[in-house]
Amino acid sequence: MSNLLSDISKQAKIAKNIQIDSFVTIQKNVVIEEGCWIGSNVTIMEGARIAKNCKIFPGAVISAIPQDLKFGGEDSLVEIGENTVIRECVTINRGTNYSGTTKIGKNCLIMAYVHIAHDCNIGDNVILVNSVQLGGHITIGDSAIIGGLSAIHQFINVGKYCMVSGGSLVRKDVPPFTKAAREPLSFVGINSIGLRRKGFEHKKIIEIQDIYRILYQSKLNTSQALNKLELEFPVSDERDEIINFINQSGRGLMKGYKQ
Repeated sequence: MSNLLSDISKQAKIAKNIQIDSFVTIQKNVVIEEGCWIGSNVTIMEGARIAKNCKIFPGAVISAIPQDLKFGGEDSLVEIGENTVIRECVTINRGTNYSGTTKIGKNCLIMAYVHIAHDCNIGDNVILVNSVQLGGHITIGDSAIIGGLSAIHQFINVGKYCMVSGGSLVRKDVPPFTKAAREPLSFVGINSIGLRRKGFEHKKIIEIQDIYRILYQSKLNTSQALNKLELEFPVSDERDEIINFINQSGRGLMKGYKQ
């Protein structure tokens, strides 16, 4: 149900069974699927694609043009997956020619005052805590948690099931299954509690710990550690996820913690 006090373009495609509160602005070339709630004073601009059962709280701005000086007015999108919650005053910019789309996965929680810049790719079940700031072209894997007030440099890759401490400055890639903290950002163990909560068996958690002991505590360089992993560890989804992540890292990995 739309509100008479809202400004909704007739060219927007909006399902019938959604609730739109007062003073909402929805521009043309917007698609909102069924079951969504749009809180008061939300602005949804051209290029937004919002899937089923999302909740967008007051003051959020979705699909504004990128804050990128190279942006030339090209058509681009923001895609938000099903059951995602976007809290107060979140800003999500649409993509550029680089990828064309800023993507938010399913079942995410984007807390108040988060900024997600152009061409970011956020996986499913991700939590971005209050005031996290993402530069452009960032990838965050499924089920990662980024602590409040953290700032992540453009083109960074954060792996699946990571836990990044609040207030972190993330300048290097964060491998999957790990915890990251301190300044400069460092490996402080694997996210064992998070993995248990997600149903990982104890044996699998031990395997991941053993892999990261080789990577961060064996005094081997990265190439030597990868060779050792490929030779000595049996093939598994987790082993391959870690190896592939490291091989594809564009900005290098966060450092190991040294007391």
